[in-house]
Amino acid sequence: MKHGKIILAALAAGMAFATVNVAKADLLDDIMKAKKIRIATDLAIPPSGMMDSAMKPTGSDVETAQLLAKDWGLQLEFIQTTGATRIPNVQTGKADIIISTLSVTPDRAKVIDFSKPYAALASDVGCLKSLNIKSWDDLKDKKIGVSRGTTQDTMLSKMTDKHLNLSRYEDDATMVTAAVSGQADCIGTSATIIAQIGKTNPARVFEPKVPITTFDLAVGMKKGEPRLMEKVNAWVEANIKNGKLNAIYKKFHGADLPPNMRGS
Repeated sequence: MKHGKIILAALAAGMAFATVNVAKADLLDDIMKAKKIRIATDLAIPPSGMMDSAMKPTGSDVETAQLLAKDWGLQLEFIQTTGATRIPNVQTGKADIIISTLSVTPDRAKVIDFSKPYAALASDVGCLKSLNIKSWDDLKDKKIGVSRGTTQDTMLSKMTDKHLNLSRYEDDATMVTAAVSGQADCIGTSATIIAQIGKTNPARVFEPKVPITTFDLAVGMKKGEPRLMEKVNAWVEANIKNGKLNAIYKKFHGADLPPNMRGS
C-alpha cells in the first residue's frame, strides 16, 4: 500500500510539473523560439502602410514594425490585412501582433489587448475642399464613404441622430479610390488619408471638415499574453523616450506626436 502511495505521489508530481510547463508556454516563447514575428499591417493605407516604387513595404506602421523586429533580433513577416481582418488575424493565430493604425476603443478592448500607445491619429469627415461643409447638419444629404469595420464606421453608425448616409467599402484603398474617382465626395477616415486624395488626383482635393475624434494607436494582440504585453510596452516606452517613434511618425505624417504622448 505504501509503495502504491509513493507511485501515485510521483505521478501527481509529474503531472503538476507538466501542467506548470504548459502554463509557462506562451506566445512570446513561440516568437522567440521561431526567431520570427508575424505582424498584421495594412499595406494599402498611405502613409501608414504602402508599397514604394520598388514594391517594398514602407510607411509609418511599416517602419514601426521593422524597428520592433530589429530591436528584438527577429525576422519580420508582414501579414497583409485590412481594417476588418486585423483583429481576426491575431485571434486565429495568423499573426502574432497588429501594427496597423489600430485605434484603442472599449469595444475592441473586450476581444483583444492593447499595448501603450505608440502613435495617435486624428479622425475626421473629410470632403471636397470646394464643398461648404462646417457641421454635422451640412452632411445630412451627403453620402459618406467609410472603410468597413474601422472605428470611423462604428462611431458614425452610432450617430443615429445625425441621419448620416454611410456607404461602406471593404478597405481603405477601395474607399480612397472612390473618393479619387468621384464616386464619393465625403469620407470618414484619418486626417492623413484625407490629405492623400488630393496628391493622387489634384483635381479632387479633400480637406477635413468635421472632426470625429483623435484616437490613440496601439499594438494589438490576443488576450492572455501578459509576457508579450510586458515586452511590447517596455519597447514602446523606450522608443517614445528616445524619440525614434516620434521621428518615424513625423517622417510620414508631417507632424510630431501629441505632446502628452512625448512627455512634453
